[in-house]
Amino acid sequence: MSNIPPRRFGSLAAAMITPMTDTGEIDLPSAQRLAIKLVDEGCDTILLSGTTGESPTTHQPEKNDLTDAVREAVGDRAFILCGACSNDTAHAVRIGEGAQEHGADGILIVSPYYNRPSQEGLRAHVRAVTDATDLPVMLYDIPGRTGIAFSDATLDILAQHPRILGVKDATGDVETGVERMHRTGLEYYSGDDGLNFAWMTGGASGFISVVTHVASAQYRRMIELLDTDQVWEARELSYSLRPLVHAIMGGGQGAVMAKYALWLQGVIDSPAVRLPMVGISDDEVSALRRALHTAGLL
Repeated sequence: MSNIPPRRFGSLAAAMITPMTDTGEIDLPSAQRLAIKLVDEGCDTILLSGTTGESPTTHQPEKNDLTDAVREAVGDRAFILCGACSNDTAHAVRIGEGAQEHGADGILIVSPYYNRPSQEGLRAHVRAVTDATDLPVMLYDIPGRTGIAFSDATLDILAQHPRILGVKDATGDVETGVERMHRTGLEYYSGDDGLNFAWMTGGASGFISVVTHVASAQYRRMIELLDTDQVWEARELSYSLRPLVHAIMGGGQGAVMAKYALWLQGVIDSPAVRLPMVGISDDEVSALRRALHTAGLL
């Protein structure tokens, strides 16, 4: 039997930023360049309109245009996973429908944030969005942002749906996630770059990464090493990436830091973000530049 877990959503996904111009419009040419870079360097999945893609402040026509542009750029070389994320169920349904109409291969559903429904409400929300399309679904469990976690009972119930196939886990609790993975049969994906190695050695199918914007080739190599039982070598590679993970994710604003990293590399034309996100200071830019240079990425 193969020691490689099922990977219906791929193994290495970039939680792609949404490039913007200095005046705040979506920069589709930069998005296409970035998507091609990510796939060329090892990503087999691209997540669009997730939190790192500033999904709360991009609107549905923009999300659809972004999906169209990235699909045109990468064709069938990557699985296109689109966030259908809103705390308004009807809105999340419309986003999911739009994603399918514009060529997405799957959708990501996050627990409704701020209004914090009951577990029964969470299950109803997920079912409504799932049943609005014919696409495979990945759940997104990130209670630190949403204020509501998927319970064991909710995951057990939702796992019975034929198109709910995976979970992006950003709970920080690998032990519980591994137990849930085995119990439910759902594919698990690390949602925390600092825990990618731990998740993979626990049996996860892959990870959805922010740091992979600048380290796709290294993470692809780590997966290849793990797939061929070269765990020690993978551990050392993972450890070597820790300074870069800290530089991009240490401040909690991965979307902002990833944009600045790509801008410093010349991949995107501007590091602009939309409020309430803001840019970083000159000192932070200098520190990020040093981290990229030390990692051999500048």
